[in-house]
Amino acid sequence: MILDAFLDALKDTAISIPFLFAAYLLMELLEKKSEILTSKLFTNKRYFGPLFGSILGLVPQCGFSAAMSNLYVGGVIEMGTLISVFLATSDEAILIMISHPAAISKIWVLLLTKLIIGIVFGYLINFIFCRKPNNRHVGDICKDEHCGCEESEGILKPAVIHTLKILGWIFGICFALNIVVSLIGTDNLARFLGGNIFLQPLATALLGLIPNCAISVLFTELYIAGGLSFASTIAGLCSGAGLGLIVLFRMNGSKKDSFKAVLLLYACAAISGLVLQLIPL
Repeated sequence: MILDAFLDALKDTAISIPFLFAAYLLMELLEKKSEILTSKLFTNKRYFGPLFGSILGLVPQCGFSAAMSNLYVGGVIEMGTLISVFLATSDEAILIMISHPAAISKIWVLLLTKLIIGIVFGYLINFIFCRKPNNRHVGDICKDEHCGCEESEGILKPAVIHTLKILGWIFGICFALNIVVSLIGTDNLARFLGGNIFLQPLATALLGLIPNCAISVLFTELYIAGGLSFASTIAGLCSGAGLGLIVLFRMNGSKKDSFKAVLLLYACAAISGLVLQLIPL
């Protein structure tokens, strides 16, 4: 069990490397050229944030959710854009469905549903919070991490340092969660989800918050086998932001802000599941 947990954590950590490194490169570039690049890349295009975020979130695996968490903490994107990425992220679900020929035809429905949910709630959250980005600045991350960015003229070395620091944290959390999930057992989780059909979306949305790919695999396998409704599957996969939540709590100096993001994510996922439960699909 420990070996499997170790290997799974190693895999999840390795997958996130290119996404995190790209995000830190961008953040270092923004810090060096903040006034010019921020105005050109984001200020004029901020209205498209939830749209672009939802599209990026559809890419299998949760690397983009981790990368966007860093951009949010650095004050580059708004809360609504971050939540749109989280809601659209499917972790291992798409890959699992591809491996089942009978379920391939359902992939497009799932992706389209998550895309719409991400866009709608992303814009709604930005509207409620007046599209205000996180009040932190990219440079704040460097100060908190003591990475020595101010001593380096380039962006490559600081990006590597940031990436290596967060990878160790991600691996430790994933390893611990893998052991916990193994001890609880996916069979016990499946029985827990097999209760009241109407309340299923609330339960799957709650379990989906666990940043572990085993949860998304469980939801997908149960859905394919007919043990989980489409609405409940969507609720669970929408709240499953994967590594994004780990990175958010690690890098965000405001835990209150991080918990607000979690509550918004859960509310959006649960509401989506409950609404879909009323629609015959």
